[in-house]
Amino acid sequence: MANISIFVVEDDPIYGSVLAHYLSLNPDFQVKRFETGQAFLAAAKEQPDIITLDYNLPDENGDELLEKIKVRCPKAKVFIISGQDDVQVAINLMKNGVEDYLVKDANTNERLWLGIQKISGNIQLQKQLQLLQKEVAKKYSFESNMIGKSAALKYVFALMEKATTTNINVLVSGETGTGKELVAKSIHFNSARKNQPFVAVNVSAIPSELIESELFGHEKGAFTGAASRRIGRFEEAQGGTIFLDEIAEMDVNLQAKLLRVLQEKEFTRVGGNELVKVDVRIIAATHKNLAEEVSRKKFREDLYYRLLGLPIHLPPLRERGNDVVVIAMHLIEQFCIENDMPVKTLSTAAKKKLLMHAFPGNVRQLKALVELAAIMSDSDEIQDHHLQEMQVGTGALGLPVTGENLTLRQYTIKLVQHYLNTNNFDVMEVARKLDIGKSTIYRMINNNELVMYSN
Repeated sequence: MANISIFVVEDDPIYGSVLAHYLSLNPDFQVKRFETGQAFLAAAKEQPDIITLDYNLPDENGDELLEKIKVRCPKAKVFIISGQDDVQVAINLMKNGVEDYLVKDANTNERLWLGIQKISGNIQLQKQLQLLQKEVAKKYSFESNMIGKSAALKYVFALMEKATTTNINVLVSGETGTGKELVAKSIHFNSARKNQPFVAVNVSAIPSELIESELFGHEKGAFTGAASRRIGRFEEAQGGTIFLDEIAEMDVNLQAKLLRVLQEKEFTRVGGNELVKVDVRIIAATHKNLAEEVSRKKFREDLYYRLLGLPIHLPPLRERGNDVVVIAMHLIEQFCIENDMPVKTLSTAAKKKLLMHAFPGNVRQLKALVELAAIMSDSDEIQDHHLQEMQVGTGALGLPVTGENLTLRQYTIKLVQHYLNTNNFDVMEVARKLDIGKSTIYRMINNNELVMYSN
């Protein structure tokens, strides 16, 4: 249980000491005593949970000090302790947000104790909530969520940072397994909506005849089996974020209703007439090229531009260079810790083998691969032969012959990387075989376009 911080502000040293000692009898209370208003204000940055305040301090006016407390310690609960039994003053102070007004007498300590006990439960809950929020924010920080240092990933981080500062809709695109939902969660839990719900919906996993009810809810009797009103996912996400995964799979007819929600911030439940107002941020994701879906009349153009907002494209693993190895080592460590196994490392040969694979399933495929390898390895090092079912070769490298739309620069990088991988990372040999200057290769390495493993 988190401790509750209490500041006792009392100019009478004897009374203050007795009061502080009395409150300290509770081991969950951390008590500090101050004899002047100035001394208290100097320590106010510690943000106490509770303040017991002598209303008639010699160096600070009571009303003025209360205003300063509101500014410096806005969450603190204040108990006024005064030698004057003034009902009108007490009423005014209570209206001004004071928790209680206590007159100094033989029962003051007991009444104060009961008052603090009454609110301590709520304070503890607030502290636990703040702790959980910090843990969630840490869990969904960009760097802990998405591992890597490639230029491509840094660009994604920059776009995610921009997304957290506004309510603009976000469209996340990328191949299966690149981490689109992780991006959505990271944006949500680092935005102003982080304390509100995050609701994820996989559009492709819900039958078309049920998707409208799933998103917008339904009224009792709306259809066979609708025995009661059901709240939809949009209402569940009120004030927060709704993540619509595989948005390209949404039926065209339903796209019109989604467009209305985006435009009007309202909808009606299935079988109902009541307008439901909603305030949600939409983050959509797809592994398809949504612009091409629009050109094929599979997706509404007006909805596309409403969803587009801030587009974030997640690069496939094969375009992230040495991130493959970095992610693999992180996944292995995580897997070993979760399964009470000694943490294993990757041999140089295993790293080279990973770098030569295209990973069509991206991080999801890599995770399955290295977890199996960790089990298969009987030592503290994973060898290349532990990485099973990897078809390594020219086709697996994802070179342009597979039909990828690459620029000449991207093709060159892939080609040079392939030659480095297959020539033991010998720059001189690769330069000779490709008939290019070795300085060109070193420049590409310095720009993090190529990955080197020479030992």
